[in-house]
Amino acid sequence: MQTNLPDSFIATDRGQRANEILRSCVHCGFCNATCPTYQLSGDELDGPRGRIYLIKELFEGAQSPERVTQHLDRCLTCRACETTCPSGVAYGELADIARVQLGPHRPGMAGAMRRLLGWLVPNASRLRVLSQIGHYFKFLLPEPLAAQVPKSVTKGLTKNTTGAKQVLLLQGCAQQVTTGEVNETLQSLLGQLDVGVITAPSEGCCGSLDLHLGDEEKTLKAARNNVDAFFALLDQVDAIISTASGCGVTVKDYGRLLADDPIYADRAARVAAATVDVSEYLTSYASRLTPRFPGKRIAWHPPCSLQHGQQIEGSVEALLQGAGYELLPVRDAHLCCGSAGTYSVLQPQWSAQLRDNKLQALHQHQPDLIATANVGCHTHLAHGTNTPVMHWIELLT
Repeated sequence: MQTNLPDSFIATDRGQRANEILRSCVHCGFCNATCPTYQLSGDELDGPRGRIYLIKELFEGAQSPERVTQHLDRCLTCRACETTCPSGVAYGELADIARVQLGPHRPGMAGAMRRLLGWLVPNASRLRVLSQIGHYFKFLLPEPLAAQVPKSVTKGLTKNTTGAKQVLLLQGCAQQVTTGEVNETLQSLLGQLDVGVITAPSEGCCGSLDLHLGDEEKTLKAARNNVDAFFALLDQVDAIISTASGCGVTVKDYGRLLADDPIYADRAARVAAATVDVSEYLTSYASRLTPRFPGKRIAWHPPCSLQHGQQIEGSVEALLQGAGYELLPVRDAHLCCGSAGTYSVLQPQWSAQLRDNKLQALHQHQPDLIATANVGCHTHLAHGTNTPVMHWIELLT
């Protein structure tokens, strides 16, 4: 793609990177074939290729921020387009640069909702208290927000364990409040494998929510906080493990996010390099895993942050099948379920349609259970079906 970005923008690290990504796009349009929002609307501007053109024109000053905002806010950042792209266009990174350019603020109710989410979700203590209160006042909340009130409120891990090896387990923010049983199950499972689990007392939100809201200052603050928290424990552990693929993909990206910070760059890179998804870590223990629910037929939903963000495909499937489960075929497994962090609150109609489409595909062969690997997908899908939805870790012993 030919670009004509202003010299002042090109002179910045962000501008140089944006220009590099834009020029790698060859206009082929393969990305639209796997874009969930393009499939919903049929509008070129709601597909990656159209959004890339809008972003380019935004940087060049030829496009109004309002128009770019409209279509970029509809993007799930599922990154399915990156998996499809033959040219290796780093669309997700380009979208994040554009979001920083646009800023986190929006007018009216949309802006108020974004501020509320940014204040509430990254703070586990705050989220836990308000989730408990929300059960009693759910009827007063706007429907998109009411749907996010968890059916039960959980706690994070309260004690460390020991073993021949040790891992540092990320607790997450929303995860420890809504699906805390996942990490409890993993801690118990790892204990049977003689692997101890420790947590970082000062761990905070990974920063993914603020990243996708375009708040660079809060994103980098969250990343620096966690680098400080995790780096101090690196010498004690075999790996940093995440059971929430949305958190994992962001922590794995700390090296890039803080590459220009002379104080944090090296430590951030080392933290990122030490971070693995739980499926990557358990691969070496595959022969020792057994099914908790023998004979159950499983429909597996790979989160976008796992298959497109972390580029991990087949690991979970191999572990579940190795444990004895039958995995059912699921059509369009590459498509997003519509959760996408805050998307289900900020774009409720599109999110609900994507969830309905995903559940229809997951239910096609009448599974006993639906399994996934990220807290957002987990809770989002569970709100739309009576079939039990579980984290795949909960299926193993």
